Amino acid sequence: MTDGYRVGQTRQTVIGLALASAIVGAWAAVHVYAVFFLRLSGAGAWAAAPLALLETWLGAGVFIVAHDAMHGSLSPRLPVLNLWVGRVSLGLYAFFPYDAVARKHHAHHRHAGGEGDPDFHPDRPRAFWPWYARFFRAYFGWGQLGGIFAVVLLYSLALHASILNILLFWALPAIGSSLQLFTFGTWLPHRHTDQAFCDRHNARSLEYGWLGSLAACFHFGYHVEHHRAPQAPWWALPAVRAARRADEAAA
Repeated sequence: MTDGYRVGQTRQTVIGLALASAIVGAWAAVHVYAVFFLRLSGAGAWAAAPLALLETWLGAGVFIVAHDAMHGSLSPRLPVLNLWVGRVSLGLYAFFPYDAVARKHHAHHRHAGGEGDPDFHPDRPRAFWPWYARFFRAYFGWGQLGGIFAVVLLYSLALHASILNILLFWALPAIGSSLQLFTFGTWLPHRHTDQAFCDRHNARSLEYGWLGSLAACFHFGYHVEHHRAPQAPWWALPAVRAARRADEAAA
């Protein structure tokens, strides 16, 4: 069986850094424009919802950039750059400490869907909100709260941003992206149902096409593929999935 992933390290590094720059750059551009320059009247009012949704999706992408860095798949040819892009991306996402989150994520891979999995709710393996609350508490602490408080003060008092703009285009997209990542990258792939999991990874892949998968969570819903080939970056997961389906059809 092949994992469907055959990309040289140099090519993977070039593509990974280019896509990371595009995602983080687009997130930052929308953030700055919407928080500091968008007027919520006239045409600006009509643009508010699409911009907030775009910022939510891009925020999930910023986390996925950091996630690839945790696996060394963002920039395998330049490991130091891989590390620092991951640290900066995770800091921009929600002031998360990269090393601590990376340790938890690798524990998730070692114990997926089991007692040692920090992303799993062993007592409520089917319930959305209790699981999300546990997931949220596992990663959000005083450091994140302090970072948010400091940014709100900086934006509102020093840079004179509207509190409403901060709420609509920073706070709500941050919460929305966490729900997006949890729903499509954790709960749907790892929740228990009446159908057994296909292997020891206790995961399932979402049956979305390429565009739907990209929109949902940057292909992270192809979760069996991710657990079987964690060295594959997010943009290569459709190829890994295609190879898996070809193997299953030939079996």
